[in-house]
Amino acid sequence: MQAIFLGSGSKGNSTLLITDSKKILIDVGLSYTKTKMILEKYNLTPDDIDFILLTHNHGDHITGLATLTRKTKKFVYIPKAMVKAVNKIIEMDYILPVMDDDLQIDDLHIKFIHTSHDAPSPVGFIFEDSKSLVYITDTGYLSKKNLNYMHNKDMYIMESNHDVEMLMNGTYPYLTKQRIVGDLGHLSNELAGTYLKELIGDNTKEIVLIHLSENNNTEEIALNTVRNLIDNKVPVHAARQEEDMSILV
Repeated sequence: MQAIFLGSGSKGNSTLLITDSKKILIDVGLSYTKTKMILEKYNLTPDDIDFILLTHNHGDHITGLATLTRKTKKFVYIPKAMVKAVNKIIEMDYILPVMDDDLQIDDLHIKFIHTSHDAPSPVGFIFEDSKSLVYITDTGYLSKKNLNYMHNKDMYIMESNHDVEMLMNGTYPYLTKQRIVGDLGHLSNELAGTYLKELIGDNTKEIVLIHLSENNNTEEIALNTVRNLIDNKVPVHAARQEEDMSILV
């Protein structure tokens, strides 16, 4: 599997996952023009995308969705409970509701992991074909039930949104701080590292931290926190807002 991070952070999030048989765009938080420009660096176009997955409907994850679906006619797989919110942005013609949490497309299995965020039916994903990958962002916590599905995968792409001390000592209003650290908010560096320490195994080859806050985190702090918590057993990278990156397993 190859993960191409088109952009990750507070201003826009989008990742292209290339499996054995499919090219899947996870979230469309960048404009169509920027998405197209970055894909061209990898000798790809938006038309090469097979389908789209959405983690949730916040603006930094769907900014380019309407234009992308209109221009490419690609379908969007989302949980049934997310349909009403997404239908406000794109036509039902492009929406494919997933009735349960498991989706099989050719040799690719996708498990929807229900996350905890202040949006309708937010989800993460576990992808499995000849390789396996976990994709989790925008959640206040992960349930024990879902953690049981996520052990010993080849790659983990995990939100590492904020450093708690930076957040609490920063300029955000009190209620915003409480939202971010709450159950419907975001994973801190420490919490992401704690989950990853439990999840990684002999098969794990790469970890990528995503959705780092531009105001309440730094790449150095996030990387050091997670690397220390997992005892540097696996390479850890940080996806950036204004610089694309590709990781292969």
